[in-house]
Amino acid sequence: MNFDGEDLSGTSLTERLKGDEPHVFRECDLTETDLWGASLAGARFESCVLEQTDFRKADLDGAVFAGGGGLRTRFTDADLLDAAFTDVDLSSAHFGGALMTDASFTGCRMIGASLTGSRGTGFRLSRSNLIMANLGGCTLRGQLLEGIRFDDADLSGCDFTEAVFSDCRLTGTKVLRAVFAKADLRGADLGEPDDAKVRALAGAVINQAQANAILGARGLTVV
Repeated sequence: MNFDGEDLSGTSLTERLKGDEPHVFRECDLTETDLWGASLAGARFESCVLEQTDFRKADLDGAVFAGGGGLRTRFTDADLLDAAFTDVDLSSAHFGGALMTDASFTGCRMIGASLTGSRGTGFRLSRSNLIMANLGGCTLRGQLLEGIRFDDADLSGCDFTEAVFSDCRLTGTKVLRAVFAKADLRGADLGEPDDAKVRALAGAVINQAQANAILGARGLTVV
């Protein structure tokens, strides 16, 4: 079933969607649209308005989101296995309880998004803005994290074991109980880590300039 340029705002679509056919939404307005529990595996959302769209408990396995977006989209308890988000505004989106295994976010605006409490073995991030996002407890083991802004984000309890940070910002982040064992932070802007943050980064690899900055902030001079 195809929806092209339709204003579907405020409507309930779940009962209209059959699970045995693909669904394509192109340039639709889905503001406050009710898709709770909808069968949307493999669906495509192209340049759609997703302001407060309700995808709670929806089956979005393999779904593709390209462009568009909006504030406070709800993916709570949804199935997002292998879902792909590219250039989507997901600011203040909620992913608590969602199954996120192998979901990918590329070029997305995720300011203030909440991914804490999501399920699965890990999702992928690239070239995305996660300022003030909450990723508490998420797993990003062994990933190449490229072009990510984690400024003022909550990364408490995250697992970054053997992850590689390239062109990333970690200024003002909360990293209590996060794991950085063998993580490569040489391509990250660490800001001015306080003692608690330095302890949390134990086991990570940093470069000489980063080490000098950390020691210099503590009154030590490296010669």
